[in-house]
Amino acid sequence: MRERLQCEFSLIRYVPDVVKGEFANIGVVLREAGRDETATVRFTRDWSRVRCMDPDADVELLESLESEIGLRLQAGVELKVNAKPMLDTLEDSLSNSIQLTEMKGTLAESFPAELEQLLRMYVEPLKAPSTRRKASGRVAIVSTMRTAFEQAGVWRLMRKKIAAAAYTQAGDPMKIDCGYRNGKVRMFQAVSLENDVEGAKSMAYSADALRAGVLNSEGVELELTAVVERIASIADQEQYGFGVSVMEREAIRVLTVADMGRVADTAKRELRV
Repeated sequence: MRERLQCEFSLIRYVPDVVKGEFANIGVVLREAGRDETATVRFTRDWSRVRCMDPDADVELLESLESEIGLRLQAGVELKVNAKPMLDTLEDSLSNSIQLTEMKGTLAESFPAELEQLLRMYVEPLKAPSTRRKASGRVAIVSTMRTAFEQAGVWRLMRKKIAAAAYTQAGDPMKIDCGYRNGKVRMFQAVSLENDVEGAKSMAYSADALRAGVLNSEGVELELTAVVERIASIADQEQYGFGVSVMEREAIRVLTVADMGRVADTAKRELRV
């Protein structure tokens, strides 16, 4: 029998009201026993429990903490629980609403498998049998993009929810899902053509201003990519074709979710992971 790996884990909790003490587990930090340099972090992908507990929760900020914690762990920041320095930034930015539990020991068959098991046991909501529809539209595309980049090991290195206003003009509400820089800036946006094409028209409208803004502020070209559904999954193919053509006329590269493996492999090579 293969010898199990001695590991330790800590749960990351969101505590919206410290006085009440109610909390929701939102992530896991796992490391080999006593080895901070092996520590890795994973957050939930389902924020329904947090939203139920705190309808005003800033989920975007909470999501961004996964990358922040991961980068700090990679940089060798010592992982402590009720002491500094790991909680410094978290406490400052979220007023003690993020907490880490005491480390507990666990025996793992493999590091990745144990991380998934801990997420299922302690973090992800229980999935009762239901007839709910699977995620569709932009939500499904964003999920596919993120999964592909995570599997390639580059998601933690990418910028997320990039404010278009930084490149266009103040007040622009658009946020680009993710991107990275390697010689040029590459940005990726999920655009659903399933029900309407407003997202495609918005992307087309913003493309020139985004390119000009990136060139002006960063001195490099912008490659803008829209990720859409497979055409076979769309009932209104005329609408689908219109959405694609609107974006391609503005020199936006249009790919489908089926291309994400290749896109993620390119990102992995360019970011030298």
